[in-house]
Amino acid sequence: MKYPRNFMMLFVFASSIIMLSCSDDDSEEERGNWQERSVFDGIPRGNAVSFTIGNKGYMGTGYDGDDYLTDFWEYDIDGDFWSQKAAFPGVARTSAASFAVNDKGYIGTGYDGDVELSDFWEYDPTTNTWDEVAAFGGGLRRGSVSFAVNGFGYMGTGYDGDNDRKDFWKYNPNTDEWSEVVGFGGNKRRDATAFVIGSKVYLGTGIGNGIYIDDFWEFDAENETWSRKQDLDEEDEYAITRSNAVGFTIDGLGYIAAGYNNGALATIWEYDPANDDWEEISRIEATVRQDPVSFSNSSRAFVLLGRTGSLYLDDNYELFPLEEFDEDD
Repeated sequence: MKYPRNFMMLFVFASSIIMLSCSDDDSEEERGNWQERSVFDGIPRGNAVSFTIGNKGYMGTGYDGDDYLTDFWEYDIDGDFWSQKAAFPGVARTSAASFAVNDKGYIGTGYDGDVELSDFWEYDPTTNTWDEVAAFGGGLRRGSVSFAVNGFGYMGTGYDGDNDRKDFWKYNPNTDEWSEVVGFGGNKRRDATAFVIGSKVYLGTGIGNGIYIDDFWEFDAENETWSRKQDLDEEDEYAITRSNAVGFTIDGLGYIAAGYNNGALATIWEYDPANDDWEEISRIEATVRQDPVSFSNSSRAFVLLGRTGSLYLDDNYELFPLEEFDEDD
């Protein structure tokens, strides 16, 4: 039987589409697996702070939908269990900043429901005690980015009660002093994300002037210089822009997970600093969320807590980025 030429062309085109679709489905492997870990023992919350010292994660403060909190907790990464520690002695708050330097943790700034704050506190896990240290050099602040590298703490951006900010400051734990670090050319923002790889820090996301910020920056801590990397929307397939996410590092690669962009998110993106590019891997196998916290000792990482709408969460998930997705574990 002979078919009209137009019919044959349509058949070949349709067959090609089917073959291409099958080929894509067959070749596409979802990389990145999540495993649920010990549920947080305390009150579900969002906008808490966290830091990691060795194989222990520390988390405290935050907001549970009704109250601002001061309780403080330790998570044993190896043992997969929680222990409550001495409560944070400052004013109960949300949207604070934190980092760990020389086996001590630091928490400060934030919002107490009425005003932004500037105080800072040091936690010693060996004695389970707190001491107040020098107030943040940049003044009142919430929703800032904070990180530690090369024995110093750094903090910047955020909201001061009147204006989004882009300034950066360095904290020296040996002298208990803050000094301003100049040279950041990025946009003002609040609720951004950062992660540390070696002596380099990578910063992006957040919101400013009512829009999601797409510029992405590398901070070289050795020279205290900033350089701009590829924007987070440079490639059409990228969907990284967001606020209220978490950033962490596993084996030399950076990750940005969860957050908010016109709704809470479950997506996670992996950054390769050698190529300055991103790859999306399997989204978190749990409720979508914004305002979570993370623990990372550079070889293992966890995403936990946060909220979706008015639902506050207390679950805890570990990411295995090289494993194939398994919805049953």
